[in-house]
Amino acid sequence: MSNGIGGAKGGKCAEKGRGALARRALRAHVSGMVKKLLHTRMRVNDLERSVRFYQDILGLKVSRRHTSPRGAQLAFIQTPGSEEEIELCQLPGSPPVSVQPDLMHLAFEVDDIERFAEEIAKKGLKLSDGPTKTGSGSVIAFIDAPEGYEVELIQRG
Repeated sequence: MSNGIGGAKGGKCAEKGRGALARRALRAHVSGMVKKLLHTRMRVNDLERSVRFYQDILGLKVSRRHTSPRGAQLAFIQTPGSEEEIELCQLPGSPPVSVQPDLMHLAFEVDDIERFAEEIAKKGLKLSDGPTKTGSGSVIAFIDAPEGYEVELIQRG
């Protein structure tokens, strides 16, 4: 007769029980490893051009700049309402950045997409897509950042 832990009877249940226990232990271990997202790096061809875009068009602020040990010029951009930053990186001697369409994008919430579009039009830019109403009632639109990175704008419904 088995106690359900590993004898002939109840062996499969015991295996399933040990598997679930191992998965819970792994999740507990992994959940303690990563605490939060700190920044996202985007390599750029012209650091100053990209900094101007994020400052002048999106109203973001540079929190710090420095040169990495590998010689990369870095600018960290603060994102409003969160601790995460965008790290812009210009790496001398590397091949030019060419972002393939729809590879990735950054998304920012805005109060009024129409007003945002009017403001960037005064600066010579226009929306690359949208505005489009979503099924949730939000309105989304896109603008193109330097190197072809997309920026999504979301007006909550």
